[in-house]
Amino acid sequence: MGLMTQNLKDLVPVALKNAGSEDNGRWAEIVVKDGPLRQSVIALLAGNALDEHNSPPAASMYVLEGEVEVGGQAPGQHTDTFIAGEIAALTHHRHWVKAKRDSVFLLTTVTSVAGQQSHGS
Repeated sequence: MGLMTQNLKDLVPVALKNAGSEDNGRWAEIVVKDGPLRQSVIALLAGNALDEHNSPPAASMYVLEGEVEVGGQAPGQHTDTFIAGEIAALTHHRHWVKAKRDSVFLLTTVTSVAGQQSHGS
């Protein structure tokens, strides 16, 4: 049996169109699920956000289109901006994500690590 593949570039316009039809201006779909590994394509229209949430044990963001900010309320935490083509590990603190422009990103998470819970502070 061969591996199932998807072209992420082909998902960008679909994701933005789907986000445009949602009241909250966002859309997400899991594209890879393998044990504790999850990869999701997430679209946020400009000005829309994912409210502050706990961080999984490990996560990264690869911006396919647009520009997003990631920040949070933890002491010493600052806001980072990522643009199309950039990849970064995400904070281990509670954080939010906001689209500065219509944006699509690939979120990779590890949902469980032996002996480690999600990061909440």
